Amino acid sequence: MEGQNQNMKILCLHGFRTSGKFLQKQISKWDPSLFLHHFQMDFPDGLFSAGGKSDIEGIFPPPYFEWFQFNKEFTEYTNLEECISHLCQYITHNGPFHGLLGFSQGATLGALLLGYKAQGKVLKEHPPFKMFVSISGSKFREPIICEVAYKDKINVKSVHFIGAKDWLKLPSEDLATAFHDPLIIRHPQGHTVPRLGTYLNARFCLAFSYTLLDSYF
Repeated sequence: MEGQNQNMKILCLHGFRTSGKFLQKQISKWDPSLFLHHFQMDFPDGLFSAGGKSDIEGIFPPPYFEWFQFNKEFTEYTNLEECISHLCQYITHNGPFHGLLGFSQGATLGALLLGYKAQGKVLKEHPPFKMFVSISGSKFREPIICEVAYKDKINVKSVHFIGAKDWLKLPSEDLATAFHDPLIIRHPQGHTVPRLGTYLNARFCLAFSYTLLDSYF
């Protein structure tokens, strides 16, 4: 099992204008016994340096990064293709990866990669991903992207954390519909990584753990 565990990597994609180290700190809230000690977690930084003020300034030290840029309506994207190419190269060189985990922009991007792979657009030689964890994720809104990435239900075990006070609550719910049989875990907070076990009852924590560990074996 120890040898198998070395291959069970999870690629963790941080949110907009934060960093891999910040996401690692966010995830450290979780009890490792739920699933974290079963996998190797990889926290790369976004391709681009933050192009503006970060929401975590004064909370967590720089540098800060972003995966791509977008307009206010989230219908136009800059450097998205470069970002996808960069991540595909990273996955190829550092994988294979068992699954993806993302917060906000990272979750949105992770779901896009899964949808594109399912349609044969990217990562054709990479083994199928077995799991996905979305925290405050959303769909892209550009029709050309949607027609490919969300054409069919994405057949990957998925867990979607959705906050009652999150400004991306409805988009997060919409993203969950892109997956086959998603597990939705709701929490009372906003746009953040919730503390498992504090805000969520034992039943949901167990469901979360079983869903991910089922993809492990």
